[in-house]
Amino acid sequence: MKTYKLRILFVAVCASLAFVSCNDDDDNGNVINNSTCTDGIMNGTETGVDCGGDDCTPCNTTTNLNFDGDFMQEDTMGRPGVNTVFSPTDEAKNAYNVSTVSNRGSFQPGFENQLAAYHSAFGATYEANILGLDLTTFTSVLATTDALQVAPEGTTAYFTPNAQGGVMSALTGRNLADDVIDISLILSFGGNSGAKFNGENGTPELVSDNIGIGNRIIGTTFPYMEKPLQ
Repeated sequence: MKTYKLRILFVAVCASLAFVSCNDDDDNGNVINNSTCTDGIMNGTETGVDCGGDDCTPCNTTTNLNFDGDFMQEDTMGRPGVNTVFSPTDEAKNAYNVSTVSNRGSFQPGFENQLAAYHSAFGATYEANILGLDLTTFTSVLATTDALQVAPEGTTAYFTPNAQGGVMSALTGRNLADDVIDISLILSFGGNSGAKFNGENGTPELVSDNIGIGNRIIGTTFPYMEKPLQ
């Protein structure tokens, strides 16, 4: 009788060990061989994470996008920081975002007042920048041309001091290596020398964010930038 009981116990233990060693549950308690559609894991017959296959809803792909009907523009940022820095209120920022490039002249006064106020906060007044643009002209350029231009046969650069035959080129577009934030700061706070607020002689440093391109490698094929660090 005791032998019979021991044999049953031995069989039960072996069965339990076999069950544990062959278990195909993942860490979330999901069976890997079945489509679950809700666990954040691509399993079973799923063709994407929790989508596709025999059991889940189809995966969203570009082929399923529907562009019928009317759409509303929500954001615009041809030149980083223009709307963010120069629009005086959140309401103005939102209005600028949904405006068209050809209809932005009305934002210029707000841009001008904001840039003048930045200088006033440091006890200074705006002086024509390195492009020779006075306050009204410069803020008009910012407000009305916040778009990247495509120039297949022309100069495309955010700022080039001596582009063609010594002629300065600016705000005609941008290259990936252009330091657009520093250039924007220099045009806004550098004065006609480009170094008016450079942190020297008791002035605040407003002409650089002190972040350069570093040792990043920019390629010649899409997506152009180097691979992310592993």
